[in-house]
Amino acid sequence: MSIFSMINVSASGMTAERMRMDVISENIANVETTVTENGGPYRRKTAIFQERKNTEFKIPFDSIEKEENKVGNGVRVIKIAEDKSPFKYKYDPNHPNANEEGYVAMPNVNIVKEMTDMITASRAYEANATVITTAKGMANAALNIGK
Repeated sequence: MSIFSMINVSASGMTAERMRMDVISENIANVETTVTENGGPYRRKTAIFQERKNTEFKIPFDSIEKEENKVGNGVRVIKIAEDKSPFKYKYDPNHPNANEEGYVAMPNVNIVKEMTDMITASRAYEANATVITTAKGMANAALNIGK
């Protein structure tokens, strides 16, 4: 894998994790939203990742086609999906959106899970940034070999 391929793969990971953090932030912001423009409570969203099919930085050798020599092309977000898990119900008869029994349909967002996902996304972003920094250091060291 070339240095440019490493940077490309890590940059795609950073972009995907940034999008994931944006989605998680939206979930956290709407943890108490009981009415959306669709009429119901807010539904939790998740970012769906997929391997990129980019061949721009592939090395044009036959050995690259062998299974043990295959390298990744990075990742991309293919869509933002809604979580179809059921809503939570909270007893609050004074709430303006309470049903006739006094229960309010609340979003299917679990704040603990969202915070855990945010930490995971943040660490993955940091790991990709470290790879880019290391690749730049390797390129710099290679340039200084002849000095």
